[in-house]
Amino acid sequence: MDDQQMFSLTASQAVDSIASGQMTAEAYVRALLSRAQSLSNLGAFITLNADGAIAAAKAIDAKRQAGQPLGALAGLPIVVKDNINTKDLPTTGATPGLAGFRPSANAAVLQPLLDAGAIIIGKANMHELAFGITNTNFAPFAGVARNAYKSTHIPGGSSGGSGAAIGARIVPAGLGSDTGGSVRIPAALNGIAGMRPSVGNGGAERRYSGKGVIPLSHTRDTVGPMGRTVADIALLDAVITGTSRPAPLPLRGLRFGIPTAYWDLVDNEVLAMMEAAKAKLAAAGVVFVQAELPNVRELLEKTGFPIVLHEAGVDLPVYLAESGATGVTVASLAQQAANPEVRSAFQAVVTDAFGPQYPDALNVYRPQMRALYDNYFSSQGIDAIFFPTTPLPAVPIDPIKGTSTVTVNGGAPLDEFETFIRNCDPGSTTGLPGITLPIGLTKDGLPVGMALDGPVGSDQRLLSIGMSAEALFGLLPAPNL
Repeated sequence: MDDQQMFSLTASQAVDSIASGQMTAEAYVRALLSRAQSLSNLGAFITLNADGAIAAAKAIDAKRQAGQPLGALAGLPIVVKDNINTKDLPTTGATPGLAGFRPSANAAVLQPLLDAGAIIIGKANMHELAFGITNTNFAPFAGVARNAYKSTHIPGGSSGGSGAAIGARIVPAGLGSDTGGSVRIPAALNGIAGMRPSVGNGGAERRYSGKGVIPLSHTRDTVGPMGRTVADIALLDAVITGTSRPAPLPLRGLRFGIPTAYWDLVDNEVLAMMEAAKAKLAAAGVVFVQAELPNVRELLEKTGFPIVLHEAGVDLPVYLAESGATGVTVASLAQQAANPEVRSAFQAVVTDAFGPQYPDALNVYRPQMRALYDNYFSSQGIDAIFFPTTPLPAVPIDPIKGTSTVTVNGGAPLDEFETFIRNCDPGSTTGLPGITLPIGLTKDGLPVGMALDGPVGSDQRLLSIGMSAEALFGLLPAPNL
């Protein structure tokens, strides 16, 4: 198998090819490392794990040659967002206050992947401290990450490096994290699939452990898988949760809700592509239901930022202590933050500016949101909410401000961060599971993502639906890099 064939493999295909002996894990890892180095201009990685990845690949090949059983991910190279603890590699959060920090243990969500034979190619770039969607960093060791399909444009965030690395065919799959849309936004902008697992009430309803991940909010944070295909993220999800991989679910008779709140601010070209996707799904038997979510935006305003900006001040000290980051405090992280908007946000964390609003945000308004969504799904018999993952395709990088303003269909300037998280944020705040998958490219060659949010606990069903939808749309062509 030549390098170009290796680059085109999905995660599932790569695992099968290594298990069958069609290629060696070492050859595959070396090819992908070479691609990572040749595409270093994308800024997708903060740390490459060249020696460690090659050693791990050699160990997988030795096991196969010896006839020993292989794990479900044996030889699969993955990228890991740099806020997910890795004991053998730094975990920097792309922030100066943690530059070079090496945690004492792997994150709980990562360990099952490694136990199953996955190989970390490197730690992915991310928006500093996961608080942003551009991945335009000012810390020199992190720098700017770029879109896989157009390097002058943002890759999304905060898991922008993971999105860019997978979209650019450097790796087939990996991990990001999602508080307000940080897996699904970069997945959509880089033409790949991504999943936000259920968080629900944060207790028994939480699908993935958050232990060993630099936090923003224990109520909202979750790690999520990213991959070239929905089948790839289903593979990673099955290993993380110890469940079986779901099969595609027939689309005929499924009911997708279309609430106006997700559709009242959409770029015209994105809207046209979503309408074309809707027509394909309808032809396959999906029933679309025009059902509203009254007051969802008002409830979101009372819950989103108050929860995150209070809980970051509570959760970060616990993480720092548990991970062995001695001498680092929330105040020192805020003071050293390189991105102006991150520094401003973390000043609000340090002063607990949203502390007075937090009790009602958590105990009154968030439960109201959950009840609103629970009723929406049950009363209308809706399987998933259907919407454009982001209102816009990727926009140009702002190298001066990092985060700027955008316009939709020539309208007034809007805050870039709030615009890009607009559709993902309601489900994130409520704890719903959600997936995104690509539906095509704009006339400028930029990917557009279609999102589906489901009831809490419907993760595997969403993946099954996503696999069937993906078969309708097909995969995007590789970017011209």
